[in-house]
Amino acid sequence: MMGFRGAYRYMADPDVFELEVAALLRVRQQYKNLWLMLPFVRTPQELLHVKRIMAASGLVRSPTFKLWLMVELPINVILLPEFIKVGIDGVSVGSNDLTMFILGTDRDNAEVASVFDERNPAVLWALEKVVKTCQKFKITASICGQAPSVYDDLVELLVSLGITSISVNPDAVGRVQEVIYETERKLTTGQRRFALTNHG
Repeated sequence: MMGFRGAYRYMADPDVFELEVAALLRVRQQYKNLWLMLPFVRTPQELLHVKRIMAASGLVRSPTFKLWLMVELPINVILLPEFIKVGIDGVSVGSNDLTMFILGTDRDNAEVASVFDERNPAVLWALEKVVKTCQKFKITASICGQAPSVYDDLVELLVSLGITSISVNPDAVGRVQEVIYETERKLTTGQRRFALTNHG
């Protein structure tokens, strides 16, 4: 889980990443609604390096091309303003990985899986920190992972904080829509523009 992956791999093997960028550019010749989200970016410097590789291949942020950062490492939460200053349009919290890294556990390992808890106070603190930071810098904040599909109270919290979008499993879409509707109805701070996506 903490190995050779994400942005560091793009930097170490730019030829492969450039092929992926070329494929993305080819698809975007016909479809302008395809954006890019970078996973496992350990430092703002890594983000900058990867952006330079993209730019050299002709892929840069524009009104029709958004660049998002996966927030799945504690450093992404702690230094989020620095990542934002490098230049991104939004973030998506990978709640599964972020929870495992914060709690030092592995949800797929039966010996320690019982420690995995997306509603641990430290994880909730991180989620609130991310959403509020994104609001401050006026970029979008999203979440993916299992948690929103399972815990209605977490969905209520996220909507109350002002998260932009939530990704859920197909079988949870109807129920989560109801939770979002009821939560937004109760809010007295005015209407929020909200998106629900399906990650199934």
